[in-house]
Amino acid sequence: MRNMLSRFTRSPKGLQWFLNLYGPYLGAGVRVDYLAADFRELNVSMGLHWYNRNYVGTHFGGSLYSMVDPFYMLMVMTVLGRDYVVWDKAADIEFVRPGKGRVFAHFQLTDAMIDDIRANTDGGEKYLPCWPVEIVDADGNRVAVVNKTLYIRRKPT
Repeated sequence: MRNMLSRFTRSPKGLQWFLNLYGPYLGAGVRVDYLAADFRELNVSMGLHWYNRNYVGTHFGGSLYSMVDPFYMLMVMTVLGRDYVVWDKAADIEFVRPGKGRVFAHFQLTDAMIDDIRANTDGGEKYLPCWPVEIVDADGNRVAVVNKTLYIRRKPT
């Protein structure tokens, strides 16, 4: 997948197109709505459909998690380039209220986050930043909070 994906990461529109047609996202109803030209900001949404709702008619928790799963990893990989190893390491999710209708998540890599990564990996050490991602409904009410932990290490030269 990485080889195929790397062909599309050269342009934000290419990556956005690929992710919107990627089987697991297409099947879950996940949509990348916006990807900034510098890969530092991304908006994703997911509508409520018969195939991603649970027994009580709200968003299935696994679909809520999947809508935020790889994005910080992909963004950091793209921004830092090939000199770094970047993996998703861990995540936890707190369900706050039932998700009904379209839900949204926003990702942003700030200069401070990138500087922090570089400072903590400069000597070849691994770094495990943990960043929260809020999933909200159309009214801005928090549906869930996902804490994403990445594994980042500078490759040896």
